Amino acid sequence: MNVGAAENGWPLWYTLIRENIPKTYTLNNKLYSRVNDTSFSNGRFRLRLPNTKSLVLQPVAFPSLTENRYQPYFNSSSLPRGNLKVKQFVFNESGHIYIASKNGSIMNIFQSETFFPATGVYYRATLDYDGVFTQYSHPKNTSAPGQFWSTVRYIPDNICTSFEGRLGSGACGYNSYCELTSNGRTSCQCPPGFDFIDSNNRFGGCTPNFDLQRCRGEDTRKPNELFELRTLRNVDWTTSDYESLEGYNEQDCRSSCLSDCLCAVALFREGICWKKKLPLPNGRLDVSVNGNALIKVRKDNGSSEEEDPQSQRKFRRRNRSTLILVGSLLLGSSFFFNLLFLAVIFVVMFFMNKTLRKKTQKTSVLRSSLHSFTYQGLEEATEGFSEEIGRGAFGIVYKGFTEEMGSIAVKKLDKVFHQGEKEFKSEVNTIGQTHHKNLVRLLGFCDEGQHRLLVYEFMSNNSLADHLFGISKPDWNRRVQIAFGISRGLMYLHEECSTQIIHCDIKPQNILLDDSFTAKISDFGLAKLLITSQTRASTGIRGTRGYVAPEWFRNTPVSSKVDVYSFGVMLLEIICCRKGVVPELVEEEIKAILTDWAYDCYSQGKLEDLVENDEEVTNDMRRFERLVMIAIWCIQDEPSLRPSMKKVTQMLEGVLEVSAPPCPYQFKEYVGNSSECNDV
Repeated sequence: MNVGAAENGWPLWYTLIRENIPKTYTLNNKLYSRVNDTSFSNGRFRLRLPNTKSLVLQPVAFPSLTENRYQPYFNSSSLPRGNLKVKQFVFNESGHIYIASKNGSIMNIFQSETFFPATGVYYRATLDYDGVFTQYSHPKNTSAPGQFWSTVRYIPDNICTSFEGRLGSGACGYNSYCELTSNGRTSCQCPPGFDFIDSNNRFGGCTPNFDLQRCRGEDTRKPNELFELRTLRNVDWTTSDYESLEGYNEQDCRSSCLSDCLCAVALFREGICWKKKLPLPNGRLDVSVNGNALIKVRKDNGSSEEEDPQSQRKFRRRNRSTLILVGSLLLGSSFFFNLLFLAVIFVVMFFMNKTLRKKTQKTSVLRSSLHSFTYQGLEEATEGFSEEIGRGAFGIVYKGFTEEMGSIAVKKLDKVFHQGEKEFKSEVNTIGQTHHKNLVRLLGFCDEGQHRLLVYEFMSNNSLADHLFGISKPDWNRRVQIAFGISRGLMYLHEECSTQIIHCDIKPQNILLDDSFTAKISDFGLAKLLITSQTRASTGIRGTRGYVAPEWFRNTPVSSKVDVYSFGVMLLEIICCRKGVVPELVEEEIKAILTDWAYDCYSQGKLEDLVENDEEVTNDMRRFERLVMIAIWCIQDEPSLRPSMKKVTQMLEGVLEVSAPPCPYQFKEYVGNSSECNDV
C-alpha cells in the first residue's frame, strides 16, 4: 500500500484506522512521501503548513530532506478563500479533509470535488511516492472477495504540469519526462537513446546510453554522419532552454541542433526553435505543447521502436544495399548455388520489410501509452460480455474487471468503417492522447480480426440522464457544477487538443459521472468511426433528435458550433431537470419543446414557470436567469451567433458578462404564447 510517513513514524492511514479518531496537523508538522513502492523511508516530496496562510506540497532536497528553495507544486493559497489564517490540517473519521482557520471557518483543499462520505468503509490519505496526495477508501467487510483500496480523490489534478520553478528535477527526475495515467498517477518515461538510472526506481531520472557529442574533433566536423534526431510529440523540458531561434522551420531547427555540440534536444513549435542542453529538468508530456521534441542520439546506437519513419526507411535502404553487395560477390560461383542464395535473400528481405511495416504502424499507438488487449482477454474480463451497462450509436458497453486496472468499461464497436489496421489505430491514438478531468479516459483497445473494441475507465454513477430524469435528482448546486465540468471538457476538445475533436452527439446519455459526481464526456472522437450509411438520412446527419443543430439539415459544412448547440439544449435540461422533447405534452404544445418554452418564459419574464416546484432554484433566480440566457445564446439558429465553448465557459464562471440574447429562431417565424420572432 502507498503509505506516507509522518514525523512521529506512524503512517497517517494506520493512525486513522487504528484509533478511529480525527488526525490533525498543526503548523510546521510535515508529512513525507516514501522513496518508492518498496521502501518506507522518507522520500522526495513533503506536505506541510509552513506558515499561517497555506498548506503546500513541494519537493525536498532528497536524500538530506533539508529546507530548500524549491517552489511548491500545490499551494492552497491559490484556491478560493485560500488566504485564511490556517490553524490546522484535519482529516476526520468521516473522511473529510480540510484546512481549519483560526476564526473557525474551513477550506476544502479539493477545490472542485464534492465529497459524500460513505458508511462501512475505512479511509486513508497518503502523500504517495510520486508526489500525489491521494485519499483512498476500503470496505470494512474484508471477507467479501475482490475488495481493494480504491482512489477517492487526489491533488494536484495533473502533477506532470504542476512544476513551474527553475530549480529541481520535476516529478520524474532529470532527463526523463512525466506522463499522466488514467487514474491520476505518474508514469515516468525515458526519451529515445536514454535508459533509467535505476530500473527499480523510475522516478530517479534517465541517463544517455550513447557517447554524447563532443565539442571537438570528428563530432563537430561530421555531425550529420554521426548523429540523428529522434522525434517525440508534445514532450517538453520547460526550464532547460539556452537559446531560441525565431522564423525557423523544422528542418532549420534540426540542422541548427545537429551542428551545435551543446544542443541535446531541440523543441520546434510555431516557427520557434528552442535549444536545450543536459541535464533536462521538469519534463512532461502535454498536448498543449503542440510541438516536436527532437532528441539527438548517435546513429550507431542501434535501432529503436520509437524512431521515426524516415529513420526506418534509411535502415531498410542500408540493409538492402548490403544484401545486394553480398549477392554480387557470389555471382562467380555455380549458377545453382547463386540462384538458391538469391532466393534466400529475397525471402529474408520480404520478412524484414513486413516486420518493419508492422513496427511503423504500431509506433503511434505505443506513444500514446494505450494498452493493447486481446479479444480473449476482454472476453474473460467481462465474463463473456455478460453485464451490459449501456448502448449507443457505436455499439454496446459491458462492465469488466482486470487485476491491473480494476473495473473497466468495454465498448464493442459494431458500426465502424472496414478500415485497415493503421487507419483504425490512428483514430484511436488521437483519442488516447486526450487528458482532461472532464473526459472519460481511454485505457486501451482491441483490434483483432473483425473485433474492434475500446476500453475505458469505469464510471460508477452511470450517466447524467439516469440522475437528471430519474426520481432522485441532483441538487441545484451539483447540477450547476456538472454543467461547468461539461463545458470545460468541450472547450478542451475544441481548443486545447493538438487535433480538434467535434463530438457530434452531446446529450445527457453521453455524460458519465464518477464516484464523486464529476461529469465526464464519453464517446468523443468516435464520429469518424461511424459508418456513413448508418447515419440519419443521406445528408450524413449525426446526433440525437432534440440536440441536433439546424445546419445538419441545410447540407452545409458543420463546425464545433454543432456541439455548442447541443450543449445549450442540455444546459436547459440540467437546470430545469426536464427532457428537451416531451412528445406526450400535445395538449401543451409550447411545453413539449423545452427550448421553445424556455425562450417564451424568458421573453415574458416568467422564468419561475420553468422551475415552479424547485425551491433551491427559486431561491437563486438570478443565477438561474444567467444560465438560461447562456443556453439561449448557444441554441441560436445561426452558428456564427453562438459563442465558442471557451466563451461559454467564461460566461458560466462569471469571467464574461452575459448580454441579453436575441431570438434564437432567425430563419423561421416563431410564435409562443405571446412573443414572436420575425424572419431575418
